[in-house]
Amino acid sequence: MRAPILVPIRAAVRPIAYRAIVPLVSIAAALAVSAVIIVIVGASPLEAYGAMLRGAVGGIGSLATTAVRATPLLLTGLAVALSFRAGIFNIGAEGQLYAGAALSAAVALLPLDLPAIVHVPLTLAAGFLGGALWALVPGWLRAYRGVSEVVTTLMLNFVGIQLVAYLVDPIDGPMGERGASYAQSQVIAESAELPILIRGTSLHAGLLIGLGLAVGLFVLIKYTPLGFRLRMLGGNPVAARFAGLSEKREILVVMLLSGGIAGLAGAAEVMGLRHRLYDRFSPGYGYDGIAVALLAGSNPLAVILSATFFGGLRAGANAMQQSTGIETSVVLIIQALTILFVILGPLRGWARARAARSSESVEASASAV
Repeated sequence: MRAPILVPIRAAVRPIAYRAIVPLVSIAAALAVSAVIIVIVGASPLEAYGAMLRGAVGGIGSLATTAVRATPLLLTGLAVALSFRAGIFNIGAEGQLYAGAALSAAVALLPLDLPAIVHVPLTLAAGFLGGALWALVPGWLRAYRGVSEVVTTLMLNFVGIQLVAYLVDPIDGPMGERGASYAQSQVIAESAELPILIRGTSLHAGLLIGLGLAVGLFVLIKYTPLGFRLRMLGGNPVAARFAGLSEKREILVVMLLSGGIAGLAGAAEVMGLRHRLYDRFSPGYGYDGIAVALLAGSNPLAVILSATFFGGLRAGANAMQQSTGIETSVVLIIQALTILFVILGPLRGWARARAARSSESVEASASAV
């Protein structure tokens, strides 16, 4: 008979191990297929991946760059993961990110003469509010009119991008810097800037915000009444309705929270990295957040690892190109292939079934002990 203390350890470790199989196998398969492509273009996969690895984790500067690239992916990934857990498909993190960036930049540019301890939280709150307001209309339409949130959030992405383009237009945009060679706002107030974590790098406190949110969302989803309602809504909406759950209210709450977190991603980019609002400052962080959430299985803690992986790919892409001449677009191929393998039904279904069976057998052993 196994020692009783080993039973809870197995109960915690084995299901996690089975669930980790899908992302790990997906990443390995994506790297293998990408290696074939690298060979076809006449380069060495080992040399290319070695250069990418050095560019991502080869020193303090490389690690900081990876963390900077991962920060917006972490926040947008959390936004998407939260909505997915509730069965809501928020595809609008990109537009919500732009809305949050715009409102946070507006507050950061105001001549408020506030200390940083007040100005920074106020600007972050504005970013959250901007993203939440951008998600309000799709959330209300989904909850009270049955309109697909996939369509409305996707359409609002383009509206958000064009809204920022208008705001920072150097000729007639209300926030545009007059005479600038590129569409951008004035530099934000120094009191609204996020502090730098490692001197000499661009790593800012937005990373800490993302890490704190990941832990907070994990606790919320797993251990709070709201989290239970959201999991019930995402797992079995019919049963949730029969249980008396206010489906409309929960959908609206999820959309507001999800949009607000995506808005924080935009605020962190403005306050921590760029210190201005730029036209088209996002290379698609909102869409990449969907990939991050899928790879993480919508688990907030796993989103940290998923965002770090994709951030490392982006950080190492330039080093790979400099060493081997391979275009950085290979990184996008790896990312796309990873998600393709993640969504393959047989592997995912097998891992889920094994995890559930493992949990049941361990629980039975625990009862026997």
